[in-house]
Amino acid sequence: MVTLETIPLFRHLNRAELQTLRLIAQERRFAAGQEIFREGAPGDGVYFVKSGLVEISAGAETKKVFSRLGAGEIFGEMAVIELRPRSATASAAQETEVYFLPRGEMLSFIEHSPALAFALLQQISSRLREFNQLHLREVLEAERLAVVGNFARSIIHDLKNPLSIIGLASEIFSKPDLNPETRGQVQARIKRQVQRINDLVTDILAFTEGRSSADLRPNNFREFILELVADLESDASTKAIHIVLENEPPAGLFRFDARRLGRVFHNLVNNAKDFLDEGGQIFLRFKTGDGEILIEIEDTGPGIAPEIADKLFQPFTTHGKAHGTGLGLSICKKIIEDHGGKISARSEPNRGAIFCFTLPVTK
Repeated sequence: MVTLETIPLFRHLNRAELQTLRLIAQERRFAAGQEIFREGAPGDGVYFVKSGLVEISAGAETKKVFSRLGAGEIFGEMAVIELRPRSATASAAQETEVYFLPRGEMLSFIEHSPALAFALLQQISSRLREFNQLHLREVLEAERLAVVGNFARSIIHDLKNPLSIIGLASEIFSKPDLNPETRGQVQARIKRQVQRINDLVTDILAFTEGRSSADLRPNNFREFILELVADLESDASTKAIHIVLENEPPAGLFRFDARRLGRVFHNLVNNAKDFLDEGGQIFLRFKTGDGEILIEIEDTGPGIAPEIADKLFQPFTTHGKAHGTGLGLSICKKIIEDHGGKISARSEPNRGAIFCFTLPVTK
């Protein structure tokens, strides 16, 4: 329990001022759970906790407690400086006693005590700062949860294709009259999709941890592309989308990480599929020169939205899709940079999105 003279706001007052304060202060008692004032009620004065505990909350349907105030603390102070309804509800969290100073008397008292006016403004400023920090934390937490939700949706979207293929392939594999050759092909397809899922998880972990994990080994680039395109065509066939090789991939053994580079093609092609109607086309073209391979992937979709063109490869950037966060393109950028190459995107009149990336030719 505190007395008026021990409340921090009044400690500097002289004996005469304290006597005046005692004359205008009203002592009130509230049972546990009882409202002291309600949100929206007229602001008729300021309160100080004499003993007990006060909860400040807001929200009619869903009550949210902003703060809990103990002995000596002030609440309802905004009523002193503005004639507006209460912005929150104050309730006794336990049996509580308060000092109540009516607005008119408090204003008159402040007019004769500049020191008290200054101390009250400091108190209000401190309280506003506390609420601002609380609001900022809540906003950041809400944004963090939104990012986590988008991140989860992106992962689920990326997993749906291989899981669907595994499901269909499993049905075929279980047929008793399946010939051995087809059974072997289906089994290999299931293994490839399981590996895709494993690669996806590995790449996401590598991306979030910020580490490079490119395993550069000599691989036959043409064979790699032809096998990859067959896999991409199989995935795209569900929407009657066609993968078109505009020219032959360059032949030769080059150093690259086949698993992670395959992830780039899958990401870019799947991203294009999201913006294509049935019968759309995705073109792959290759060019060699100046010690590098240039690969372009173009679709017949609407192109790149101007509002996201400059931040396309930033994490969690997305536009015009019900799923995804743009994380796939961020992963592509990291994989290509881990190979020593560069990736970019552009749109041209009457053409769809064009993604271009380079790979150093190291044998």
